[in-house]
Amino acid sequence: MDGDDKVEELKMPDGGDTEIKVSESEESDPTVRAQTIDELHSLQKKPTTPRGSHPTIHSEDQRHTQQLQSISASLASLTRETGPKIVKGDPARRYEVPRVSHVPHHLLTPTIAVSDSALKFTHVLYNLSPAELYEQAIKYEKGSFITSTGALATLSGAKTGRCPKDKRVVKDEDAERELWWGKGSPNIEMDEHSFMVNRERAVDYLNSLDKVFVNDQFLNWDLENRIKVRIVSARAYHSLFMHNMCIRPTPSELEDFGAPDFTIYNAGQFPCNRYTHYMTSSTSIDISLARKEMVILGTQYAGEMKKGLFSLMHYLMPKRHILSLHSGCNMGKDGDVALFFGLSGTGKTTLSTDNNRYLIGDDEHCWSENGVSNIEGGCYAKCIDLSREKEPDIWNAIKFGTVLENVVFDDHFRVVDYSDKSVTENTRAAYPIEYIPNVKLPCVGPHPRNVILLACDAFGVLPPVSRLSLSQTMYHFISGYTALVAGTEEGIKEPQATFSACFGAAFIMLHPTKYAAMLAEKMQKHGATGWLVNTGWSGGSYGCGSRIKLSFTRKLIDAIHSGSLLDANYKKTEIFGLEIPTEVEGVPSEILDPENTWADKDGYRETLLKLAGLFKKNFETFTNYKIGEDNNLTEEILAAGPIF
Repeated sequence: MDGDDKVEELKMPDGGDTEIKVSESEESDPTVRAQTIDELHSLQKKPTTPRGSHPTIHSEDQRHTQQLQSISASLASLTRETGPKIVKGDPARRYEVPRVSHVPHHLLTPTIAVSDSALKFTHVLYNLSPAELYEQAIKYEKGSFITSTGALATLSGAKTGRCPKDKRVVKDEDAERELWWGKGSPNIEMDEHSFMVNRERAVDYLNSLDKVFVNDQFLNWDLENRIKVRIVSARAYHSLFMHNMCIRPTPSELEDFGAPDFTIYNAGQFPCNRYTHYMTSSTSIDISLARKEMVILGTQYAGEMKKGLFSLMHYLMPKRHILSLHSGCNMGKDGDVALFFGLSGTGKTTLSTDNNRYLIGDDEHCWSENGVSNIEGGCYAKCIDLSREKEPDIWNAIKFGTVLENVVFDDHFRVVDYSDKSVTENTRAAYPIEYIPNVKLPCVGPHPRNVILLACDAFGVLPPVSRLSLSQTMYHFISGYTALVAGTEEGIKEPQATFSACFGAAFIMLHPTKYAAMLAEKMQKHGATGWLVNTGWSGGSYGCGSRIKLSFTRKLIDAIHSGSLLDANYKKTEIFGLEIPTEVEGVPSEILDPENTWADKDGYRETLLKLAGLFKKNFETFTNYKIGEDNNLTEEILAAGPIF
């Protein structure tokens, strides 16, 4: 041993023989004497040092107080002028020996033991790390386990999907004038009083708990237009889910976060009162745009928070002349950006994930004067029948920090069986976007060059690829078409057309034609081209024809990205009036025109007319809405639909 070192022996007062030898050099801090095992354990965890400059103790204390006051104000109830008395930290640690460190006293977890509920403190677990949230979930939430790859497997309770029929929006003066109401709209009204009843119920439930989780995070990677959101929840699972799905602030951004622009109260374990006006079940997801708040009662499905915030962005962004989009987005090495729209089963995730291109985002985007930006900080991928071969990026992203919802795994090794639908078919994985290897960080890009609308046409009459005019792009964007095939849902024996306005009708707030007009304006201004790509059937409808090979579809998408498809020769189809190329490298020319692939020509025309009729019937919902001066734009969009 060096002569300049000395050894201290610490005798533990618990009667044990444990000795701890601490080597100390003359240049180090004085030796800390640990008197108990608990005190020794407290030395394991050192306080996190915030990045950036170190402000004075007074400003730190002031910021800390303001932060607590802000959270308390968020939790204020109608029956109290202020929110509850809150402190930071886990109540389970209230009797632990304080950490031995040199951090200011106000940053330590206070020791509080109050039994009177009227004087109760609410403990706030604020912006915990994934590791801390894992501990909370596994300790306190039944059904939480670590899987073999390190992901956190959780259960969402009785509800394993969204409840769109239980979603409500306060119909105040502004909302009545601005929002889309009536037939086809996802916006179901409620009055402000009923919202406040539900808010009171949610807040009182959260305040009654020993602890709540609070996330302060951002939406939108465009720094000029990002939104500050606060999520107050009762489950570590929900906190980790939103940690992954929203944009994570840096420590310095968190210090100066201030008051949020929008707040979610997730009291999903507690039901709403079914006798409250406008309630139709014990579940209710309510949004007040005036109060900038969302309340969740009676469902623990985490996707309600994600899509609730997306609905908010569909309202806020157009007010700033920014287009909000339910789309995937990627960018080539040369900076060419493509947007991908498509309903479930159309291949949006598969085709927007490309090893030769950078992923900007998989689901929600904004298109502003600055270009495109991802709204979220994570991905929410379907897991049913997931395999390493088909979706390697998603497979590899399911590791420590990822939330796995409602999956089934073996009891001993905790290996997930992604084909098992015992809990639900809607199994999901939520992970930070940086878990994808070819992600573009920050998640922003220049103005899109191509807008790709995907449809899985099980009728087999749409071409594999079509170039669209602006008015045709608007028509098919508003229509949001795909087709369910027999066997995908109970009772479906033949292809069934499905239409979802703007490829996301459940989340839009304004009339679909407003988003379509903004899309056309931006495409025209920045020279983007619209494309309709059919990833469905060829040579006949489902059951007779065959699905277009993915390799062919990828060749068509590659030709769109490269720009070579713009130089192709085109001809126009009947009924839908679509421009289709006569030749694309790597793709058999005969499949480019769907009529060529049908042996039964009469059957082809009959099916084509049937699908055209379904388009026309669906679009009747939108024909009574005027766009532009003298309604000219509406007439132009209608003329871009099928004519027969």
